[in-house]
Amino acid sequence: MMKSIVEAVFQNAEKTPDKLCLVDDTRTVTYREYADEIARMATVLETLGIKSGSRVVIEASQTISYLASELAVQLLKAVFVPLEKGCASEKIASMATRANASFILTNADVSLEVDIPRKTIAEIAEATVTASKKNDIDFPEADTISEILFSTGTTGKEKGIVLTHGNDIALAENVAYSVNIQEDNVEMIPSPMNHSHGLRRYYANLWKGASVVLLGSIMDVRRFFHNMEDYGVNSLDLVPAALSVLLRLSKDNLAKYSEVIRYIQFGSAPLMKSDKDWIRRLLPNTNLYNFYGSTESGCICCYEFNHTEDKENCIGKPTYNAHIFMVDDEKKEISSDSTHTGLLASKGAMNMVGYLDDPEETEKVLKDGSIYSNDVAYFDEDGDVILLGRAGDVINIGGKKVSPEEIEDAAKKMPMIEDCACVPVSDEIKGHVPKLYVKVAAGYEFQTAEIRDWLLEHLEPYKVPAYYEEIDAIPRTSNGKILRRKL
Repeated sequence: MMKSIVEAVFQNAEKTPDKLCLVDDTRTVTYREYADEIARMATVLETLGIKSGSRVVIEASQTISYLASELAVQLLKAVFVPLEKGCASEKIASMATRANASFILTNADVSLEVDIPRKTIAEIAEATVTASKKNDIDFPEADTISEILFSTGTTGKEKGIVLTHGNDIALAENVAYSVNIQEDNVEMIPSPMNHSHGLRRYYANLWKGASVVLLGSIMDVRRFFHNMEDYGVNSLDLVPAALSVLLRLSKDNLAKYSEVIRYIQFGSAPLMKSDKDWIRRLLPNTNLYNFYGSTESGCICCYEFNHTEDKENCIGKPTYNAHIFMVDDEKKEISSDSTHTGLLASKGAMNMVGYLDDPEETEKVLKDGSIYSNDVAYFDEDGDVILLGRAGDVINIGGKKVSPEEIEDAAKKMPMIEDCACVPVSDEIKGHVPKLYVKVAAGYEFQTAEIRDWLLEHLEPYKVPAYYEEIDAIPRTSNGKILRRKL
């Protein structure tokens, strides 16, 4: 039984040594070549003082060398701490200090105001070419720390999420079983590899012994289709923002692959209704999966929405290792339905150990292995989870709970509206009522009455916003989530 992702790579190198493992914008490696590169890189890092328990901050990129450095660190039983590509030097120094890092790897030779040894990934990769392979390989145990992922949540406060190798394996299983990854899978991943979304799709494919094609930028549509043809890509991973870019730049070209693409998996933020309809039209035979989860708990619900009933706000059923339940405000489990909603909680091998050096915040969300979210949800009669939104975002209109996403999806169907966001505002009679912030599409003028009339045709009257305001841009995270607190 594999206890870590790095062990999975080495096992697959023995089983299928000549099989394509990874592709980036400049080169490819088989499983045997990748395992050898990791083993040689581990030798290089070991000579630099990295050992069991060391924490190594690594600036991300969509490259084989970057991902090899991650697994080389983990092979040494050290801890991988990824940061986003192009991270400012001040932030690298700050995160390295917070993580108590003993080494830093960056993409460029930058000046940092911290007394921590550092090298560029290019320097390590160059030394790796002539290094000998680490022979005394002893793979890490499942319960040891594998990585610390710094979240970029909607609150603006970054937290270090501590995960084990066992967590990574459980997360890989959740993804692989949900989308039915086969050994001949070739999945293209443009998602940043410092973020949990991209990393966990990569883990799932390596765990299964499949192939991963990295894409440097979703804006590079020419390379996207080049990869489709040259490497036989048969599955995709896209965050909603990436799907929007791809559809608008490539028009209907994806339809050429309607018999080739087995699935596309989405996550990290809700899909725009217009994009969902567009991709369904282009790929009627493709399984389209939406994952729900967090960096803390991972991919815990999955919903295939191309060949099933399109339920409003449905996030599907629990994944392989996830036990989902609803609780009240005191964290006591309750029976839920549409009139008795609760807060979504999860238990399973994928849940984090806790927040780095923050027992107070950890205690708020983690107890006896269960993660308690702030998301309002319930189970419907089919056993599917219906997600209404975050507790502070769900709009309680005279006792009726309304999802802001439902209002936004209806509004975005209107040609006048390019983007929008709905938030609750206080009301003396109803408690709260919806307010809609609108970014107007080019060529249109902001007209409150027209928007209200449109929504009255598409929503129940009590869901129609009481207030409207034009805005230049809807504030969002890098993954497309609306920053409602800013509104």
